[in-house]
Amino acid sequence: MLLGLAVLSACAAPDRPGRPRGIPPAALSLLRPDSVRTATIYPGVSYHYLWSPRGPWGVHVVEAGIRGRCDLAFEVLRPTVRWGGGQGRARVSEMVEDTGPTVLAAVNGDFFTPQGAPLGVEVVDGVVGSWTARPSFAWRAGADPWMGTAVSDGRAVLFGWPVDRRRGDGETEAIGGFPDLIDRGRRVGDLEVDGRPSFAAARHPRTAVGFDDADGTVWLVVVDGRQTPYSAGMTLPELASLFEALGVEEALNLDGGGSSALVLASGTMNRPSDVTGERPVVNALALVRKPSGCRF
Repeated sequence: MLLGLAVLSACAAPDRPGRPRGIPPAALSLLRPDSVRTATIYPGVSYHYLWSPRGPWGVHVVEAGIRGRCDLAFEVLRPTVRWGGGQGRARVSEMVEDTGPTVLAAVNGDFFTPQGAPLGVEVVDGVVGSWTARPSFAWRAGADPWMGTAVSDGRAVLFGWPVDRRRGDGETEAIGGFPDLIDRGRRVGDLEVDGRPSFAAARHPRTAVGFDDADGTVWLVVVDGRQTPYSAGMTLPELASLFEALGVEEALNLDGGGSSALVLASGTMNRPSDVTGERPVVNALALVRKPSGCRF
């Protein structure tokens, strides 16, 4: 049942964005949903909710056509207050509220330590706050999203472009995840099934991001889990199959389990699996409207 969804109104960007194409037939064939509900949350951006008895699965999807869009951007959100040398946690909904009405959609981000430090890359406003050789999602204005394992030459972190580790670059946003699911259109290895079976081969709530290079669409996906008969969650191979059916060239798994959350301006759309509700997390990946990015 879809609750609490408000359709947002907004003016179209001057480049006249096209309509989202919706959930591809291959994904519908894979999920075989009993119900599909869709709402436009901004020109060129849609939210889809699908419930499938096959899993059972409750699947939440944000579809955003970002290529050529000067009014859309990605931002890495962090807790307003971090303690212990820049560490700390907050709920995704709290980070969205603190950021304000520019946020269109946000999902939980990287895995983190018990002390509240991200395990992987974190770059905010071009400043490198954390770097390790783990997969990440990176974005900057005028470029397609980049996904892969960044490297560092000591002076810069190299995504699809360099970011100076001391001075930054003023515009890159990057967030870590694990593992890569899809790389250049191909599934990445066994997706940790052999090495981490309880993590990869068991069904859990999942959060992930994918990019379709053919039409410039980013897909944010949250699958509810640990709540049978509503939703059991997905294995990583099942999650990769979903992104393959969405037609992406790149996909990255983010933190999941009780951390999985999808927040729109109208509230938290998924059903977090913790009995206490949304779990405080270390960061979030947000799609934001940014009309100031347009040049008239």
